[in-house]
Amino acid sequence: MNRTGFLKNIFGLGLLSIWGCRIDNSKVKSSAFVGNAESLEEQKSIEALRKELKTAWLRSEIMTMTNVGQMPPDFFTFKYTDEVMTFSEQWRHCIVYTCGQLSGRAGLKNPYENIKLPVQMTKDHVTEELKKMYAFVRQSIEALSAEKLLSDCNFAGDTIPIWRLFYAMENHIIHHRGQCVVYLRLKGIIPKGFYGW
Repeated sequence: MNRTGFLKNIFGLGLLSIWGCRIDNSKVKSSAFVGNAESLEEQKSIEALRKELKTAWLRSEIMTMTNVGQMPPDFFTFKYTDEVMTFSEQWRHCIVYTCGQLSGRAGLKNPYENIKLPVQMTKDHVTEELKKMYAFVRQSIEALSAEKLLSDCNFAGDTIPIWRLFYAMENHIIHHRGQCVVYLRLKGIIPKGFYGW
């Protein structure tokens, strides 16, 4: 089930009208936010969305930190071929990309605007920066106004609501975390299984 389907099921189809969405050929597309988000029902809906986003990102953090924690410090510069990023670079990329995309598209202050992370980082440094990234995401989910969270942005040749951008960023991390599972296996480490989301 995709995220929009999940939201439809958990919140009920009627909530989509509050978010300014319409159903067209089984696809949900965002349009302008309808209403002023002042009613108690609308506020509860927005808080439910924030809670769901935070839950999804907490699960993401647990899975990411499990993956990073399994790789021995000596292998953070490992890469299986010259063309790919090292294990450390995979996570550096996730940190910079996630913060940059959310900041640029949601109008947030980028915590890495004036910080250039080294290309190769130690295990401790990767762990520290990942914790900062996840804290930034949580803070952003709370800080964005309802109108901003429901407003549209351009991403990957499409127009999506900002709340969906959070899922796009999580999907990006999932992609790289999957690559890092392979890095673990290539070093003889059996990755811990991930259950739930």
